[in-house]
Amino acid sequence: MKTAEKLASFWLLTLGFMFLSISSAALLEKKATEQLVPPPINDNISEPANPSSGGFVDNSAANSTAVAGIVFGVPSTVLGGWLALSLYRRNKQEKKALQQQTSERLQSIFYRMVQENQGRVTLLGFAMQSQLPPANAKDYLDNRAREFNANFKISEEGSVSYHFDI
Repeated sequence: MKTAEKLASFWLLTLGFMFLSISSAALLEKKATEQLVPPPINDNISEPANPSSGGFVDNSAANSTAVAGIVFGVPSTVLGGWLALSLYRRNKQEKKALQQQTSERLQSIFYRMVQENQGRVTLLGFAMQSQLPPANAKDYLDNRAREFNANFKISEEGSVSYHFDI
């Protein structure tokens, strides 16, 4: 479903920008043609200039192209942007929920190990239970040790064990 929404968002934004660029091009072309044609010279000031009398260029095609580009471009761009923004927000919420679940799982494993081992937790034991890489397990245990003022001991073999007061 996310893939279809991403594709729809992409295509709507692409179409919207395409229509808006066509509209902009039509407006620029209209302005350029108006500047190229000099205004008619009219000696009689009381008579208004007649657009069909020459000197004026018919820009109805440019006008209709510009309006059509805006009519189709703005809704397409807005809808594509709205879809992209909602996908971004949903993805952000899912990541936050996943981080929360991971944090709760690690906390549960940590508390269970502290209770089962009378406050003693080894780095290897925690890494195996939590299925974390050793570096991440060490960081997690170091943070909990600072938080709970725990002691740690390094054995002669080099293994680290944390001692939490229960």
